[in-house]
Amino acid sequence: MTELLDSGERLGREELAVLQLERLRATLRHAYENVDFYRRSFDAAGVTPDDCRTLADLARFPFTAKADLRDQYPFGMFAVDQSRVRRIHASSGTTGRPTVVGYTEGDLDMWADMVARSLRAAGARPGHKVHVAYGYGLFTGGLGAHYGAERLGCTVIPASGGMTARQVQLIQDFRPEVIMVTPSYMLTLLDEFERQGVDPRSTSLKVGVFGAEPWTEAMRKEIEEAFAIDAVDIYGLSEVIGPGVAQECVETKDGLHIWEDHFYPEVVDPFTGEVLPDGEEGELVFTSLTKEAMPVVRYRTRDLTRLLPGTARVFRRMEKVTGRSDDMIILRGVNLFPTQIEEIVLRTPAVAPHFQLRLTREGRLDALTVRAEARPGAADEDRARAARTIAEAVKDGIGVSVGVEVVDPETLERSVGKIKRIVDLRDRGPEETSA
Repeated sequence: MTELLDSGERLGREELAVLQLERLRATLRHAYENVDFYRRSFDAAGVTPDDCRTLADLARFPFTAKADLRDQYPFGMFAVDQSRVRRIHASSGTTGRPTVVGYTEGDLDMWADMVARSLRAAGARPGHKVHVAYGYGLFTGGLGAHYGAERLGCTVIPASGGMTARQVQLIQDFRPEVIMVTPSYMLTLLDEFERQGVDPRSTSLKVGVFGAEPWTEAMRKEIEEAFAIDAVDIYGLSEVIGPGVAQECVETKDGLHIWEDHFYPEVVDPFTGEVLPDGEEGELVFTSLTKEAMPVVRYRTRDLTRLLPGTARVFRRMEKVTGRSDDMIILRGVNLFPTQIEEIVLRTPAVAPHFQLRLTREGRLDALTVRAEARPGAADEDRARAARTIAEAVKDGIGVSVGVEVVDPETLERSVGKIKRIVDLRDRGPEETSA
């Protein structure tokens, strides 16, 4: 296996720490000298790039939040002249201004290298065909996966999202070994295989590389058994680079190795901001080490995980993301994450693995309704039984009462291959709430 690793993956921990500190100091200086936001932020915190003498000194520097990026819309976070920017991506901006990300030619090269490294760790090899069903466009998933697969020497099938029946046909006709897609859309493809009467285990697929949303071990098991493939996790976010920040290795499937030679991770207490020791769960924070167009310093991802020692690689691992600090629902004093509901839905007969959580207010109390899609052909009595099963499992396992609606297949709103997990209707009027 070692002959497949690149030079960065062969570093020892001591060599890696020396490289990280060198790159970290250069990044802090680059950000301070070229981005007004970071100059003001560092000055307000009373620190300069020269104050970073060890990796632990990074904790003295201020955080960067998504709101900061939105406030600098569109190009206020760029650290290079726009003549050097070769590509621009942006978030969807559904909750306000989008966050804009720029890439130099060097950034695009590094990004392609990291996705190629990720795909190789996932089990892809040069010559494999890779079916990319992430959305293309301003979303980083499609193009990030595309150029990384090409960098590895793979043949790319740029299917993008949507047109599910056509995707199933392409998989049968083009015979890819690898698919890159959101896990929830992979389950939509599974429904379509079954609708067409095609055995999903009969395809050429060997590896599924799934990201862009949290998913559980139960979902991994369902996908692997349904398609007879290895299902592995890829992690990234546009503010840091896009997909390819961390990757689960196919030989261990025990969490995602972070490519620490380019992205320095911390886990902090989401309330106090205190850096937590490895092994403790908290909010994941990233500092880029080699980005040119838009370096980020201590960017708060809101993703909840913990850092663990490396296994298949020298780099530290992050556990599968269990949820986001801003997705945590506090319902009548009980903390609840969508992934907890997902585990219950996945083991309930007659419902598909597609669900949505609707928050409403009944008088002075918040109420939660789980809306789950029925499997095609499920009888009314099976739907009713499934609703009761889910409600009882949530009450027994999580400790809170919820409503459950089993709705028709393919009725929950989807975006870029993902179902919007939480719909908060608590501040809307009666007409909007009943919609």
